[in-house]
Amino acid sequence: MEARDFSALRISLASPEQIRSWSYGEVTKPETINYRRLRPEMDGLFCERTFGPTRDWQCYCGKYKNIRYRGIICDKCGVEVTRSSVRRERMGHIELAAPVAHVWYTRRVPSYLGLLLDVSRRNLDRVLYFAQYVITQVDEDARKRAIARIDQELENKEAELKDEIDEQMADLRETRDQAAAKFDRRVREIDRHFEKERDRLTDAAVREGRAVEASISDLLGQVAPSQIHLESAGKVVVGRGEIITSDHVSRMQEMIGEYLSALETEMAGLKTEEIQKVSGDIDQANADVESAMGEHLA
Repeated sequence: MEARDFSALRISLASPEQIRSWSYGEVTKPETINYRRLRPEMDGLFCERTFGPTRDWQCYCGKYKNIRYRGIICDKCGVEVTRSSVRRERMGHIELAAPVAHVWYTRRVPSYLGLLLDVSRRNLDRVLYFAQYVITQVDEDARKRAIARIDQELENKEAELKDEIDEQMADLRETRDQAAAKFDRRVREIDRHFEKERDRLTDAAVREGRAVEASISDLLGQVAPSQIHLESAGKVVVGRGEIITSDHVSRMQEMIGEYLSALETEMAGLKTEEIQKVSGDIDQANADVESAMGEHLA
């Protein structure tokens, strides 16, 4: 066809069906030639079975090597016996696992594909480099089934989590109740301990007071040969050389009363201090339990 025989030339994209009709075979390997034998690789980009022989009237394996075999397809290598010049016009095709696009259609400004698909060049590059997807069609039935399945899985998971949380909450409540019961037991033990100690010291002081009172009564009106002490109170009731009178008995009783009052105050303070220590521990334990319960409920 001469150049003057047409007035316009139109270029358009060929459909997959049209490309397959032009194709002489599918290229399945990315290799070109075998560098040891310097021959095209079968099913590669230079495959003789697809594009034609590299030597006139000779197949790939060499079974047919003459023009008289023209048009015969070798039953061993599958190459047609013909001229090597057919390699300039024959085409093959590649079955794509995923759509591809040449950078010429995306990198230029404005982007042809971007305008055609109404997609920004940045998002288009993400799709072409498999970083994102373009949804072209949605199977509504499959979508509904998937949503129903996800909802069911979510309900099952929520039920499992609820049971697990309820169990953990029950354990935390039990831990809290056990700590409270332990605190009550400890407080009762402290009460018993200090009451017992107070009674012991009180009884000892009373016994000592009676003994001192008996000694004073025996020596009434006499000069004390030595000091008479009230050991529990840590005080001297009668000094050495003093004449013992009934006033010394009254003094001793006052000392006993002051000692017992001070003992009661001291024991109450010690008991309160010990209970506060235990209370601090139980408060910390309760705070930890409440914090854990709050995290589970959040």
